Amino acid sequence: MNPAERPVKILLIDSNVYFAKRLGDALKREGFEVAPSTQAAFALTTLEYDAPSAILCATNMREMGALEIARIIRADSKNANLPIIALGNGSQRALMEAFQAGCDDYIDRSRQPAVIAAHVKQIIISKMEGFQPTQMLAQSDTSLSGNLTHHDLTGVMQMLGHAHQTGALHINAGETDGVLFYDAGEIVHAECGNLFGDEAVIHVLKTCVNGGAGVYKFVYGTTSPQRTVLRSATDLMLDAMREYDEGSRDMADKEAQ
Repeated sequence: MNPAERPVKILLIDSNVYFAKRLGDALKREGFEVAPSTQAAFALTTLEYDAPSAILCATNMREMGALEIARIIRADSKNANLPIIALGNGSQRALMEAFQAGCDDYIDRSRQPAVIAAHVKQIIISKMEGFQPTQMLAQSDTSLSGNLTHHDLTGVMQMLGHAHQTGALHINAGETDGVLFYDAGEIVHAECGNLFGDEAVIHVLKTCVNGGAGVYKFVYGTTSPQRTVLRSATDLMLDAMREYDEGSRDMADKEAQ
C-alpha cells in the first residue's frame, strides 16, 4: 500500500470491544483505516453509503457472524467481490466452513493483534497485486482463494478432498503455475507446464513445500474431460515429500563436500 494514497478501509466486526480495540490499533499501525462495529446487521447497512475495501468479522457473533455475512454479501452483485476475512477459533473444521461460506480467508483470533494485522495486510496486498496468470481468474468465478504463505497447500488439498468438492484448484507460486481438477473430492486431472497427471501434482506439491510466496484459487464446478491422475492425493503427497526430502539431502551432501 502506497502511503501517499488514501488508506485502505477495513470494516472490523467483533462483539468483544477490548479485542476489537487492540486489533483496530494494530491494523492502524499497518496503515489501514478502521471502522469498528459490534453489530453485524447494522454494519451491513453501512455498505450502501460507506463501503469498505474489506471486511474482517468474527465467526462467534451472537446473531450474525462472518459465515452468515459472507453468504449475504456473495448473493449481492454490487458487493460480491468485497474481500471477507473470518476471525475464528483456528480449527481445521472452522477453516473449511469459512471457505465454504464464501470467505476469502480465515485467521485464528487467538493470535496476537499485531500478527493478525500483518496477516490481513498480506491478504489485502495479494488481493490488490495478485499473481499472473492465476490472478486473471474473475473474482466472481472464484469461491475460495488464499495466500500460500498462510495456508499450507497440502491442507487446502485435504480440505477439498474431505468436503468432496468438484472444481479446479489453480496454484501460482514463483515460476510454478498449475491446476488440479477435482471430482467429488478426488483429483482426476492435473497440468503444470509440460507435465500432466501424477507428475504434475507431485511437481506442484514439491515447489510449494514449507509455504512461500504464492496464491491458490479454487473455482467451484469447473470440470475436466480428461482423467490423467491415477493415484490418490495421499499417495502423491507422500511421494512429493519423499522426493523433496531426498533432494534436500542430496543438496546438503554436495554442500558438505
